[in-house]
Amino acid sequence: MNTTSIVDTQPDSASVVAPRPVGHPVVHARDLTRVWGKGSAAQIGIANVDLEIRRGELVAIVGPSGSGKSTLGALIAGIDQPSSGSLIVNDTRIDRLKVDRLAAWRGGNVGIVFQDFHLLPTLTAQENVELAIELGSSGAGRRLRKRAAVAALERVGLAGHTRKFPAQLSGGEQQRVGIARAMVTQPPLIVADEPTGALDQANGHAVFDVLTKLAGDGTTVVFITHDLSLAAAADRVVAMVDGRIASDTYRGVA
Repeated sequence: MNTTSIVDTQPDSASVVAPRPVGHPVVHARDLTRVWGKGSAAQIGIANVDLEIRRGELVAIVGPSGSGKSTLGALIAGIDQPSSGSLIVNDTRIDRLKVDRLAAWRGGNVGIVFQDFHLLPTLTAQENVELAIELGSSGAGRRLRKRAAVAALERVGLAGHTRKFPAQLSGGEQQRVGIARAMVTQPPLIVADEPTGALDQANGHAVFDVLTKLAGDGTTVVFITHDLSLAAAADRVVAMVDGRIASDTYRGVA
């Protein structure tokens, strides 16, 4: 990632309905499988998943607990690695990367939003966002990091909260800091795992609105959720059951 981009931060049975034309594929998975253990003790996370997600799509992955939706999200984000199959994300075969190279790739290609925020309590909102730039090894100086962090926080509606610590912020505000941190390096993909799960309805919808705006600006957003009302507002809903895609429904309008 170059410093200029930082400154500019501002299964076969699947049903498909009314496709929405979008951009170049950002995620391309074929026969993707994740298994833990062997033999009779094997636990299947997902099995034989085929999935393509394009630039600018806002995709909800839904399903009951144990359906494999979080496993799929972790694989797409490069947090975990598949047992078999191919996975191309932003033109890189990440299933072939070693752990250290995968970590480096992740820093420049994907922003991750967690349910429990994962903010460092001893850092301000601005410093939490700046940390993502530092870890991304962009080489950006202190002044440039500050400008980018402030711009990202402004973009999620936290212009007046840059110097506050996480304990001084509401849950919804903390999650918006998490989104600012995920987007500050302008990754092509953001993966959010239950981003509204720890929030009340009003804050949950506010956070979802931020993700919607990011997708509108061309960022591919994949969010895992139990909230079907939010999923219904996505461009596309991928429903998981028993580790497989049960349906893949496009809801956007061309």
